[in-house]
Amino acid sequence: MVTLATVDERPTAVMTATTTWDKLPVLWPQLLGEVHAIVRWAGSTGRPGRNVLLYRDDQPRVEVGVELDQPAHFDGRLTRSHLPGGTVATVVHHGPPAGLFAAHEEIRDFCWGQRLRLAGPRWEVYGHPPGDGSHPVIEIFYLVA
Repeated sequence: MVTLATVDERPTAVMTATTTWDKLPVLWPQLLGEVHAIVRWAGSTGRPGRNVLLYRDDQPRVEVGVELDQPAHFDGRLTRSHLPGGTVATVVHHGPPAGLFAAHEEIRDFCWGQRLRLAGPRWEVYGHPPGDGSHPVIEIFYLVA
């Protein structure tokens, strides 16, 4: 179920890329692996913050990384960024990532029905794997006006 909420800006450590929709499923885990290796290398303790994928536009230009909830070493390729703050349409996806397209469609349909304008980037925040073999919860956010 889609809801409207107000969220605060959240700092992230990311790698940016311009890609295609066909190449994104291969690029995403590669970049995320690099981010995790650098964040751990920076002397962090525990596991990195939740994984994030921010879509800047429909090309897609993306930011792949983690919530920055601990110190990180920034080497030029890994950069500081943030998830936007503001009014969002959001949905929580339970299940395999293959169902994400339908969850995104649900948000777009909701916005159209409520006469809300999509106002910028959209993003996904991936919960940590629960450890029982089930899929992590994925939160999807669209800035709206």
